[in-house]
Amino acid sequence: NCRLDFKLAENRPFYLGLFKHLVNVGQRGCYRTALEFCKLLLSFDPDNDPMCVLLMIDFYALRASEYSFLIRMFQEWEDHRNLSQLPNFAFSVPLAMFLQEEKNESGDTTEADEKLQQALIMFPGLLMPLLDKCSINPDSEVSSHAYFGDKMQYSQTAALKQLIGLYIGRCHACWKQPEVVQWLERNVKEVMKRVDRKDSFVEECSKKRQVRYQGTPRNILRHILISEIKDATTALPPDVANTTVLSYDPLPPLDSIAAYQRPDRQRTPQEGNTLALFLRSLLPNFNPNDPPARNEGAVGGEEGNNLRQGVNVLMEAMRDLLANIRPMDPPVENQGEEDQEEREEGEWD
Repeated sequence: NCRLDFKLAENRPFYLGLFKHLVNVGQRGCYRTALEFCKLLLSFDPDNDPMCVLLMIDFYALRASEYSFLIRMFQEWEDHRNLSQLPNFAFSVPLAMFLQEEKNESGDTTEADEKLQQALIMFPGLLMPLLDKCSINPDSEVSSHAYFGDKMQYSQTAALKQLIGLYIGRCHACWKQPEVVQWLERNVKEVMKRVDRKDSFVEECSKKRQVRYQGTPRNILRHILISEIKDATTALPPDVANTTVLSYDPLPPLDSIAAYQRPDRQRTPQEGNTLALFLRSLLPNFNPNDPPARNEGAVGGEEGNNLRQGVNVLMEAMRDLLANIRPMDPPVENQGEEDQEEREEGEWD
């Protein structure tokens, strides 16, 4: 039930620290721990999701074999968050269903097949880059089909390319298992049959792609920058790729709230006295030229005057000390040899 407002500048380093930590933990193979950190980070602001945890929580759920969690999350959040329109959930959920059936040895993959076919029809531009990333050569029937060809790749919007690149760069390893590849191949051929017979769902998905994915939200751009996945960063718009990004606060929200303002320090004339500069570094507000404060309070006035008098006495003592210090003459090299030569010359004389 705890919430943390991302608009406050003081809260954002905590978000960023958790994000970096869960990524580092995941890189060390602790996928379940990374998944739990994803849940924690998402719980701070589940409505806005400023770090776009939804774009990576499916990956850690798959790697941690938490298939039931991912499926349940998709079922509970689909109505109000429309998760099926995110490529990562569209592909990871049927993969989780398939792997769960394989784990239970039930063999019934009907629901997983249907979900995967819907994902392939909705995001046809994801298939060929995914196979290329996995070093899988598709057969000529698939590579030559117009629905998965280059024309579909070029027709995608920049926002959709970013989401697809992010998913492929992060989750391609989950699709390398031989049984997963065979299952994917079987459903790709079913999709081609549905496209050839002009299934109504194909036209419906085409209209959705034309209307949606017209711009990338700021939280997704922030996620791509922090994740540093090359497949996604190459598709960033120039205004983001060429801008200066602060590592401690990447792409802050436009309605950011600064609860703390640095106070203006009093500027006093720079004096040549080294001692005065040293004391000013210890007491920035101290100025020996200021008149003593009026004794308006019995206690406060005496303490202020005593402090000022003590500092003035210290400065006078340091001035006397510095005035009495005389630099030593630098030593002359070979001084002993020169004295010996002078003595010898005197003896000869």
